Amino acid sequence: MAKDSNQERINRIVATAEDHFGQEVERVTAPGGEGRSSFRLHFADRDVIATLRPNFRRTHLEAYVLENLSQHCDDTPRVLGLEGEILFQSDVGRRRLNVEIARASRERETEMAVEAVESIFRIQAAARKTDLHTMLPHLGNNNDWIANLVNAVDALEPYSSGIPDSYDRNAVAAAVAYPGRQFVKWDCRSGNAALGPDDKLRWFDFEYSGLRHGAEDFAWLIGDEAWPVPPEDMVDIMIDAFDPTCGHDIADYLEYLAIYLTLHSVQRFKLIVKEAKKRGWLSKERVRKYDDAGVHPEFAVQICKVGRYFAAQSQLTAPLSRNFDGAMRNFRAIMRDGTSLKED
Repeated sequence: MAKDSNQERINRIVATAEDHFGQEVERVTAPGGEGRSSFRLHFADRDVIATLRPNFRRTHLEAYVLENLSQHCDDTPRVLGLEGEILFQSDVGRRRLNVEIARASRERETEMAVEAVESIFRIQAAARKTDLHTMLPHLGNNNDWIANLVNAVDALEPYSSGIPDSYDRNAVAAAVAYPGRQFVKWDCRSGNAALGPDDKLRWFDFEYSGLRHGAEDFAWLIGDEAWPVPPEDMVDIMIDAFDPTCGHDIADYLEYLAIYLTLHSVQRFKLIVKEAKKRGWLSKERVRKYDDAGVHPEFAVQICKVGRYFAAQSQLTAPLSRNFDGAMRNFRAIMRDGTSLKED
């Protein structure tokens, strides 16, 4: 039944595309897997990405965001048409950043990391030239969302020696309860960027865009468990690429990034543990190919490294460093012994 429903969606997209572009679609592929919302339509002279999301409001928001951003930067897809619930946009490339950076030399890895960071800053700068700040939703703008983010650290407890009393939850909540002022793409994991035929890196999937501090986009990138660049190197890249027009002092910006990224790493940790218990471990190749959660012990170790590093950068989150260490030991044991998840 699900397969038939998916085929019906494809048939609807193809019929709409052929009517919109006045060309025959030669074939359809699914870059993220058949269960995703976006498909690559192959015409005789070009490829186009067609997106049909369950929530049409997100599709229209994405189209509005892309149309505004593309007037001021070339780091996003171009809108080629919006027909009802179906968005057509330019194909930014088949070489996804998460796959390409895993294959790259150390020198090229660093170059791509720089490109990723600089392009996010450019996108945010472009947004400040538009009226998006008057239109988009404020993300994480309620006490329940903040409380969930701050208290999620309890997920580390079974793999370590308990959350220290010195972790001041109220102070951390106050630090991340930032009013929405800056455009954020959200979900800046490396699987949501690609290199085009011109070798330029561009970001896609803007349906969750909104307003917040701004550093959250970099938290998504650095806190992507499949991202191979060490966290200390990413901080150096952030400092070199920092945009002083973003409205923040760099020291305050990095402090906020450290706190938020610590909590974001916990969210990724929780997702990995949940999916590993449900599905078992996956290969790194599968994770990258389908932009899946990093359900591999090596990726779990990576997110613990990131969490530990950034926790230590702020007095508010420093007490959690030992919890990330404990979780890291667990996953390293899994890598060494081939055992399943075990809680201390």
